[in-house]
Amino acid sequence: MNKDLKNHSARKATQAEGKPLLSGAAAEQMACDYLREQGLTLLGQNFRTRRGEIDLIMQDNGDLVFVEVKFRQSNAFGSAEESITRQKCERLTAAALGYMQHQHYGEDQVARFDAVAISPEPNNSSGFKLNWIKNILA
Repeated sequence: MNKDLKNHSARKATQAEGKPLLSGAAAEQMACDYLREQGLTLLGQNFRTRRGEIDLIMQDNGDLVFVEVKFRQSNAFGSAEESITRQKCERLTAAALGYMQHQHYGEDQVARFDAVAISPEPNNSSGFKLNWIKNILA
């Protein structure tokens, strides 16, 4: 699902030399705000373990949703979507297991892994594009 974030209220970008600027923290907040608008509930942010980190932990109709936020200022070195590697998914899975153990979730708890990729809008250099990818491990 794509969304033009040019006028998004959570956008904390500024203009410098015609290129959009956005911090990683602002990108995570943008993703969080968007997912909340879609009906998800925020449970936690930036959960860290020795095995990895989870950017956003959300709930969607009782299911846990572990969200990786990927942000690119430009596509010069590949898109935000392309930066979601197998190794990153393995670290995300390990961190999610750590979170579920820490929070005492049972083995029957349904969980999924999503990603939110934020990159410059190709047709508009003053904005960003958000792509919510559900079930990145499926």
